Amino acid sequence: MRTTTTDPTTTDPTTTDPGTGDQGATDPGTGDQGATDPGTGDQGATDPAGETETMERTTAQAPGTAWPTAPHVPDAERLRRWRMVLGADSADSTGRTLTGQDAAMDSALDALYGGGAGKKPGGRGSGGRSAGLGASAPSVARWLGDIRTYFPSSVVQVMQRDAIDRLGLAALLLEPEMLEAVEADVHLVGTLLSLNKAMPETTKETARAVVRKVVEDLEKRLESRTRATLTGALDRSARISRPRHRDIDWNRTIRANLKNYLPVPGGDSAPPTGTIVPERLIGYGRASRSAKKDVVLCIDQSGSMAASVVYASVFGAVLASMRTLSTRLVVFDTAVADLTDRLDDPVDVLFGTQLGGGTDINRALAYCQSKITRPADTVVVLISDLYEGGIRDEMLKRVAAMKASGVQFVTLLALSDEGAPAYDHEHAAALGALGAPAFACTPDLFPDVMAAAIEKRPLPIPDKEVQQ
Repeated sequence: MRTTTTDPTTTDPTTTDPGTGDQGATDPGTGDQGATDPGTGDQGATDPAGETETMERTTAQAPGTAWPTAPHVPDAERLRRWRMVLGADSADSTGRTLTGQDAAMDSALDALYGGGAGKKPGGRGSGGRSAGLGASAPSVARWLGDIRTYFPSSVVQVMQRDAIDRLGLAALLLEPEMLEAVEADVHLVGTLLSLNKAMPETTKETARAVVRKVVEDLEKRLESRTRATLTGALDRSARISRPRHRDIDWNRTIRANLKNYLPVPGGDSAPPTGTIVPERLIGYGRASRSAKKDVVLCIDQSGSMAASVVYASVFGAVLASMRTLSTRLVVFDTAVADLTDRLDDPVDVLFGTQLGGGTDINRALAYCQSKITRPADTVVVLISDLYEGGIRDEMLKRVAAMKASGVQFVTLLALSDEGAPAYDHEHAAALGALGAPAFACTPDLFPDVMAAAIEKRPLPIPDKEVQQ
């Protein structure tokens, strides 16, 4: 049975486990949970057409009420849907022959999830069940074009990842014609970056174009909100005690001086009033060309952090474009690379990374610590799954020392839409005990996390269960 299919002629998505054949799949004809194979005829089971045993209806129906009727699905349509879900091996049992677009969709799905040995897109195979797209880049490129024709973008991206993971197609991404056919997303960018060193010169320009498209889409999505959120946080963090009249934050000034309220009795016709004596004025700092805060992004570039590296590079470029922030971007595995001079172009940053390899968080933090000149005005963001290959105790001592000096230290287990990956729970708990809780962060939440760190207020941790 196939992993993920979507029939464009219906609104019913169907998903099953290709490895287990678990019962409980959604009936493509009715959407009923707990459906059984249409050919079994099990007693008491729900029929794919949504009908139940007459005796069950008689027993359960309340007097004077009418049973709701399931939408009638013609037998031929129901069998067509089952045939699309179950794949070519079900052709005999369903008695359904696919034609036209259905046959083309089935061929594309069968090539990935259930084709015969030696199967290639556009052809039928025979023999045992084993998926295959062959080793031909043009053949794979045609298959990629087919699935983009028949399925929505979200499904295409899932199928592409399945093809790369299950069929070992990473090497074919080094072919320009295949790169031009793929649906670009963050995960594809991560795969390309992991292949960067092995990529031939003929492919690099095409790969950069794919990566740039994804980066530009992310910048459009994330830049405006990030700028607005952090600009407000920077203004609030720059409050001064002797502001000019036009720079006074009246709301905070009034709240800070409520203890100095002096009541004034009213006259015969006037109500009583009062006066607040503003002993302390609170205001916003005036705009300055000098940076108000220093930000250090310290990014783990191990293979499991690919999506986080992509998002962090985009955010790094956005932060670097704000004149009130001084941004440094450091990536590490067992070695440390400072990519700050490339922040004007996040694509250059990404191609300066080298996904994979070991991890030495202690060495990376030592480098970052050496670059801090204004601890009280510095935010360090460590993005890592915390699997430390270096000296654990030294890593924790460095974090403690930075926090003691006034540095705001943020630990993100991931910066992606997928949530928390596998991570070292012991190290996360140790950092939490130092006041640097570790949690996964989505790209949409990241501006709020940075704003809280800049203002030195509690971080908006999305899930308390993840906090360590």
